[in-house]
Amino acid sequence: KSVTMPTSSTHLSVPDSINSTQGTNSSLQLFSKFIHPDTELYKEFYNMWIALMVVNAIIFLVGVVLNSLALYVFCFRTKTKTTSVIYTINLIVTDLLVGFSLPVRLIMFYSAGDCLHCSLVHIFGYFVNMYCSILFLTCICVDRYLAIVQVEASRKWRNPTCAKGICVFIWIFATVVTFSILSMAIQFAQCCLSKILALMVCEYFFPLIIIIFFTTRIMCALSKPSLMHQSRERRMRAVQLLITVLIIFMICFTPFHVRQVAISINPDMPHDISLIVYHVTVTLSSLNSCMDPIVYCFVTNNFQSTMKNIFRKTEPEQTSGDILGMNKNTKGS
Repeated sequence: KSVTMPTSSTHLSVPDSINSTQGTNSSLQLFSKFIHPDTELYKEFYNMWIALMVVNAIIFLVGVVLNSLALYVFCFRTKTKTTSVIYTINLIVTDLLVGFSLPVRLIMFYSAGDCLHCSLVHIFGYFVNMYCSILFLTCICVDRYLAIVQVEASRKWRNPTCAKGICVFIWIFATVVTFSILSMAIQFAQCCLSKILALMVCEYFFPLIIIIFFTTRIMCALSKPSLMHQSRERRMRAVQLLITVLIIFMICFTPFHVRQVAISINPDMPHDISLIVYHVTVTLSSLNSCMDPIVYCFVTNNFQSTMKNIFRKTEPEQTSGDILGMNKNTKGS
């Protein structure tokens, strides 16, 4: 079922208005192949809609609790705000925004109904946060590589000021690129496919290639004798972090983007299949807000123990800044 805009009967006598409306409807019909509102799933597959809403509710509860605790740890219980910690704090914020968007989605379903503009605003916000999560995960992986393999060469780049600037750039970049491409895709049906594909290349496939590349490089580099001064624990935690990020990409983000590419290649995919796959893959993309806390365990060396101390109500302990970074006052650095 395609999303169409209602036309006013008072405009039927004006040919230009008809052509304009038909062009708008054509664009929205093509765009609706990529994005399906909840009302479609609710009407056609009610039981699946209920099941996905239950799953989203669980993701919301778990994700908000874990990320709220993680935000507290990194903001108030972590003494040194290194580059990795700064990227992680921004990642936590995006995960919280994704989590809070889930109940908003349900509220909009009941209050906004078939309001197309309301759905587009929600979709835009959701996509911005999803792509920010992807980009911040990529930054964490690149930072791990620089901290282990390119220690001296990257020293001037791995500083809090530079990291904060990169974070600001990512937020602006994700917002501007997502807004511009989605707007053009809605307005111009003839280039809708290429614009959606361009968005996925900029904000998903390119970061995925970077993560795979640096994961491979760091796994190869860690076996070299020149890096043996790094403790085995540090090297293993670096590999574990990159592999964890890669797994999150494969489980949470890849299905959604593969589905979008499939629609680009075959716009005439059966509606029922497109509808089900879209909502299932969107739910999987939300799952990353529950999986990202695994990454936090590899960013600081005492994250897990600090979390335990919170629940045990013991005296607060400051976590060290960066298990894999170069500590300024440590001879081993």
